[in-house]
Amino acid sequence: MSILVTPQTKVLIQGITGAFGARHAQLSLEYGTQVVAGVTPGKGGQVFEHKGAKVPIFDTVADAVKQTGATASAVFVPPPFAADAILEGVDAGLDLVVAITEGIPVNDMVRAKRAMQGARTRLIGPNCPGVVTPGEGQDSHGGCRIGIAPGYIHKRGPVGVVSRSGTLTYEAVYQLTVRGVGQSTCVGIGGDPVNGTSHLDVIQLFMADPETKGIIMIGEIGGSAEEEAAEWIAKHGTKPVAGFIAGATAPPGRRMGHAGAIVSGGKGTAAAKIAAFKAAGIGIAATPSDMADALLKMM
Repeated sequence: MSILVTPQTKVLIQGITGAFGARHAQLSLEYGTQVVAGVTPGKGGQVFEHKGAKVPIFDTVADAVKQTGATASAVFVPPPFAADAILEGVDAGLDLVVAITEGIPVNDMVRAKRAMQGARTRLIGPNCPGVVTPGEGQDSHGGCRIGIAPGYIHKRGPVGVVSRSGTLTYEAVYQLTVRGVGQSTCVGIGGDPVNGTSHLDVIQLFMADPETKGIIMIGEIGGSAEEEAAEWIAKHGTKPVAGFIAGATAPPGRRMGHAGAIVSGGKGTAAAKIAAFKAAGIGIAATPSDMADALLKMM
């Protein structure tokens, strides 16, 4: 089992002909992801080729879904057009849209989230590293990689990882892998203030997944998502959870690299989030280098 995606998930890439989208399409194909379509308006009928793989390109997501049966997409579309790209995936009835794009205007994301209400599509991101479900076998290739995470650090196993920070996602995954412990699914939810999927959403999916035996939850200053997840874990959690909060030394009011990582009105501080974790029985990693060990001690 896994959450959100499996090695059988059929993926399309919006913006596959751009330099960034093309590079990560190549890496996903090399990982074994079933990339079945690309979408770039005006380039329908062309083919994206890489090491023997031939991926057809379509003008619209709807055409790509109809022709290939894709159920998930990665959005590598420039910020001014990315919200519309997300909504195109929603209109086409995709199960999952993973928005990698950084710098989407907040107003655009507010509009997109309102338009998504009641839709079947789940949005991951924006400004996120994406989702990886490792495959079986050597190096866990043959899994599903949607986004920009380095596939080679992953290993199939029992730990779920959810994080606002891309870099800290990779750090937690690598720490687990070098200790011989694999991952069920790794989800980078992104650091923007308006996003599609929260820590709590992912935690609930991991708790319901029989393969996932433990969870690493990585948060950062700003907002209240981590506290909300901790409150739910305290009441309903059935598996060990360890956590780390980034930004403990950030001065109040300072905007960090993530648009959502800002403490305002005395809310969203690292101290408050760590206190919520402790109250919920979540293991605390004092530094980023302690994340895997904090969970493995509990497991």
